[in-house]
Amino acid sequence: FVTEEIGGEVAWDNEKRKVSIKKNDKNISLVIDKKVIQYDNKKAAMVSDMAPILVDSRTFVPLRLVGNLLDIDVRWDNNTRRVIVDSNKASAMEPLYDIKITSHGQNSIIDGKSTIKVDWSKKNTIQGSQLRLLLLDKNSLTGFIVGRADIKNKEALYIPEIEDNGDKILVAASYDTDGNMIEADAIAVKVDVKPQITLQGLQNGMSFNSDIKLTPALNFAPYAVKYQIKNLNTGEVVDFDEKDPQGEFVWSPNYTDNGELSIQIFALDNNKKQYPGSIYNVSVSIPQKLSLSGIKEGMTINSPVILNANRNFDVRETQYILRDINTGAETILKTLPYGGYTWFPEPSISGSKEVLVRVIDASGKTITSSPVKVKIDGKPIIQLQGVGPNQVVTEKTKLTYRTNVNMTDIKFIITGLKTGNKVILDGDIASNSVSFDPSQYIQGNYRLAIEGVYNGTRIIGDSVDFSIYNGTIYGPYSIIEKAQFINFAGNMAKESYKKTGMSAALQTAQAILETGWGQSVPSDKYNGKKSNNLFGIKGSSTNGSVVSHTWEVYNGIRYNVDANFRAYKNPKESWNDHKALLLNAERYGVFRDVMYNSNMGAWAIRRAGYATDPAYPLKLLKIIKDNKLKELDRVGL
Repeated sequence: FVTEEIGGEVAWDNEKRKVSIKKNDKNISLVIDKKVIQYDNKKAAMVSDMAPILVDSRTFVPLRLVGNLLDIDVRWDNNTRRVIVDSNKASAMEPLYDIKITSHGQNSIIDGKSTIKVDWSKKNTIQGSQLRLLLLDKNSLTGFIVGRADIKNKEALYIPEIEDNGDKILVAASYDTDGNMIEADAIAVKVDVKPQITLQGLQNGMSFNSDIKLTPALNFAPYAVKYQIKNLNTGEVVDFDEKDPQGEFVWSPNYTDNGELSIQIFALDNNKKQYPGSIYNVSVSIPQKLSLSGIKEGMTINSPVILNANRNFDVRETQYILRDINTGAETILKTLPYGGYTWFPEPSISGSKEVLVRVIDASGKTITSSPVKVKIDGKPIIQLQGVGPNQVVTEKTKLTYRTNVNMTDIKFIITGLKTGNKVILDGDIASNSVSFDPSQYIQGNYRLAIEGVYNGTRIIGDSVDFSIYNGTIYGPYSIIEKAQFINFAGNMAKESYKKTGMSAALQTAQAILETGWGQSVPSDKYNGKKSNNLFGIKGSSTNGSVVSHTWEVYNGIRYNVDANFRAYKNPKESWNDHKALLLNAERYGVFRDVMYNSNMGAWAIRRAGYATDPAYPLKLLKIIKDNKLKELDRVGL
């Protein structure tokens, strides 16, 4: 109404709910319910303290916003308690918030990593706890958080993605601890990433005689990086695909890599398009290295050990050798082309010895490692396999054993810890095993021992305490139908995202990966109690705990053992507990720095030690892309 009264033209786009205002050389664009206002033909932007609203087909905005945008005088007359609008008087632009972007102006070009600085017109009016940067599309006025910092820093780092390119609106806003916006400023920017892809600390002409550490130095945030290493002497090319774009990659050259090499880094965008980076010509001069692993100097060997040849060259024969310290006499333990050897010394080999590895390389040259001095127990040994300490046996299993001699009369002895009753099972020498059916025993606690006869003497082996349970066993349960899990998890993720700035896409992808789309949530294996534990966190919580299983290893065999996992009253508690871990644990600081971005966050959480699976980030990123989870991170004002 005011605009029309002073001679302005107003146009309405019903589909986009957009109002366009034109008066003389002033062109203004605003969208209903969006606080971001564009003016000067969308070459500039600002944030209103109130979003435009639609009432009876008319758009209402604060009058002082009209004064700002149309350069007319709007003032309050306290005597008459009237607002006076005078189009004949000019009015200076009056900020609606105290916060202001100071490092960049309207129409700034951002071509790479940039520090966005802010300040307050009234120096003591800093409000809120978080400073967030938002990059918004000019048409929809929605976008994504692209930077985050403590408000006291008065600056945040924006690391653009290639996909950010184009004419955008950059918002710097302060938020309270609940994720509510307090103040904001906006500028129109053009993002035009000029990729700079280098390797930190690497220079042409460098020489290496050991591992080469490759650390990306980038001015943008790619999906991943790739390293290509070419031997300039042989022409051989090796690619290391989809590596952490912010983390260190260590390449260990082989002896055969000696010579002149070129190392090139590539960056991959979210569509896996490659952007070539710098090429570095270096030389490698690695001496042949051979050492024995699997044993340590001075150790006593009374159990099987796995001997391995650590080498940096190809071989055609490998021998593991035992040497007498006094006489120097050598005994070949095993000859094979390559690989490791499991050695369980027999009693005839006892006392202090030396163990070494000898190889013949591809050229026919014989190379011998330094010897490792060990003490060999020299006793006949028999060890249990098939059941481990504290295991709860619920189904038929095979009891086995390993020994360093040829024993006879193998017996597995099962003793009830409460009754003292014993059952003896005869082992089958041919298969080294016996079948054990727990349903034939009373439920309770037992001890399993093994013994055998060697040279007429009964040899007592090890023993383990275990339990038998013959009741119903409950497995993981489905917390919701698979097709509904994205909405189920996504709603909790978006609530957390609003409050903390942690990518909702990343949160949801983690829940999908760790619960198998909500179909594998731990329950108590003995009573079926549901845990609501979406992230497999051990311990106890608001609803106590549930007993599920985890894995351990005994005498070289993996077995499951009971463990307590946190139980929650509802899934939301589990969600919040997991977020608290990531937000508060010191080791996740590197993750918190970039947690607003699903790509950078996926790599950082692995770098912080969250998961042991090296493919964990790529699995998360695939889930995000395949299911369009990025949309969960879309925000506006």
